[in-house]
Amino acid sequence: MMNYLKFTAVCLVTTFAGTVNVSRAQTQPLSEQMSATVMDIWKDSLSMGGNPVRWSYDQGVILEGIDAVWRRTGNADYFRYMQKSMDHFVTADGNIRTYTQDSHNIDNIKNGRSLLTLYKVTGQQKYFKAATILWEQLKTQPRTKEGGFWHKKIYPNQMWLDGLYMGEPFYAEYAALIKDEKAFDDIANQFIYMENHSRDAKTGLMYHGWDESKEQQWADPKTGTSPHFWGRAMGWYAMALVDVLDNFPETHPKRKELLAILSRVAKAAKDYQDPKSGVWYDILNLPDRKPNYLESSASAMFVYALQKGVRKGYLPLSYAAVAKKGYEGMKKEFVEQRSAGKINLKGTVTVSGLGGKPYRDGSFDYYMREKVITNDGKGVGAFILAANEMELAEIPKKGMGKTVMLDYFFNSETKKDQSGNEIQWHYKWEEMSNGGFSLWGEIFTQRGFKLKSLPVAPTAANLKDASVYIIVDPDIEKENPKPNFIGAAHIAAITDWVKAGGVLVIMANDTGNVELDHLNELSSKFGISFNKDSKNRVTGSKFEMGSLMIPASNAIFKNTKQIYVKEYSTLALKAPAKSVLQDKEGNAVMAVAKLGKGTVYAIGDPWLYDEYTDGRKIPAEFENFQAAVDLTNWIAAQIPAGSKK
Repeated sequence: MMNYLKFTAVCLVTTFAGTVNVSRAQTQPLSEQMSATVMDIWKDSLSMGGNPVRWSYDQGVILEGIDAVWRRTGNADYFRYMQKSMDHFVTADGNIRTYTQDSHNIDNIKNGRSLLTLYKVTGQQKYFKAATILWEQLKTQPRTKEGGFWHKKIYPNQMWLDGLYMGEPFYAEYAALIKDEKAFDDIANQFIYMENHSRDAKTGLMYHGWDESKEQQWADPKTGTSPHFWGRAMGWYAMALVDVLDNFPETHPKRKELLAILSRVAKAAKDYQDPKSGVWYDILNLPDRKPNYLESSASAMFVYALQKGVRKGYLPLSYAAVAKKGYEGMKKEFVEQRSAGKINLKGTVTVSGLGGKPYRDGSFDYYMREKVITNDGKGVGAFILAANEMELAEIPKKGMGKTVMLDYFFNSETKKDQSGNEIQWHYKWEEMSNGGFSLWGEIFTQRGFKLKSLPVAPTAANLKDASVYIIVDPDIEKENPKPNFIGAAHIAAITDWVKAGGVLVIMANDTGNVELDHLNELSSKFGISFNKDSKNRVTGSKFEMGSLMIPASNAIFKNTKQIYVKEYSTLALKAPAKSVLQDKEGNAVMAVAKLGKGTVYAIGDPWLYDEYTDGRKIPAEFENFQAAVDLTNWIAAQIPAGSKK
């Protein structure tokens, strides 16, 4: 694919001044070792070789990987790196330095996903404004006669596989954010058009590009396709599919078509995986033709797409073995130790494209002429994504097949979003800002749980399919003029559900910020009452005031030593409730209770919201992210054996 810079490895902008702690050296997960290399070799490269770094998709691929590792680890160094990188380009008023919309280069859309993450987490309007500039480009992007996006204005009438990854995941995420349902027809059509024109029926592989006009020298005069099946191009397309599906409505009629396309792509990837090495060739179907070679970026992309497809339920479990074989092959063929805690990725072709100046004719000889290097941004970014997926796969799936349901009824605060849509907020799964539960939700899903919300009153019928039900911070009138109070019918339904084996999690708040009278009517059924007090009050940034130490023998937090919880209500307990954590004054902070086959966990604060789990605010000695992992594992262990919920 065409780059802004001749040497693609310098396309990554990194203004981060430090690196992630890599003291664990070779024992550290490979995604983190690769990320540490990124932050080391590109930590201050605002210019290299006298050339200023420009807005480029290479950077966006790497930041996708950095973003994924941040979500898995809660290490804010990764988030800060992403933010610093984007802040080099995004001005205070939301413009993008070095970007030109008039070129209608679909590659330029790629970095928009990083902008959306930054907006969702920080709420800073400049990131949304910058993302909207990219959205506006898509609205005016030139198209083929049937509606497919041109790859670039300088490549008229052409669709490339690469462009699906560059444009569609952002297109879908932005559309979901602003609730533009009509956009998803267009998004699905881009994949459908590309497959219709580029897929070879005999092999199942997809040609790199298609020229609607059939005028290009590289285009077949009958079909308009380019001559070869380039590995990375098909890798881009595969990654685009699994990423788009994350934001594509489950009820949309064309979702099934996208899943069917992914199934065909996955089969082709499996069929052309090198049986000896486990990885993939640069030209996928010509393994015996010299000097064809094993290529790392395409291999990483297939591993990522296949393993993520399995994890998300888009692909059958059998493809996990294909991904694992590919990943093990990558470690042997392409990964070398750079230094303690850092690795290099070898074997990435810098660029391969069609047309342009000098003209690229799409021949086998052309692809073989392009330079292959170590630590190219596209390969590195794809490898971080692939490694992170394989590391997620290694997490024990203690919640597989189980559903964790979060109350959206007793806590039903609403506000207007950036587009004027009425949305619920405050302790919600989908909320990535400080008050959201997005990271805790990720921890649940990484362990196999399905996330659901309950926007209506709990009943025996709607609780029956949940293994875990979480009630957080029921509304008071200053938050919601028409709060839904917990009543007798709700209490009866919840209590019966617990007795039958449900795991109930109750997170209150300190007095004045939560409705405790009705909540206590529920919690008292389990021997728990929330006192109307407020402990561990914190002045400014004196975080030590919010410290709670975890005893080594704690039954829940087996890998956590210290947490941060401020302004909580203490607990008054009687049988069957038992304290599982006390503060330094001897107050019960957390409690558990057993009733019938079920379990209840209670605390007087929603303490696992993003502000105190994403690592960006509190000092590193507070292990709230690890505590969320420990609590999630404990919750999973409380679900009765054989439960089908």
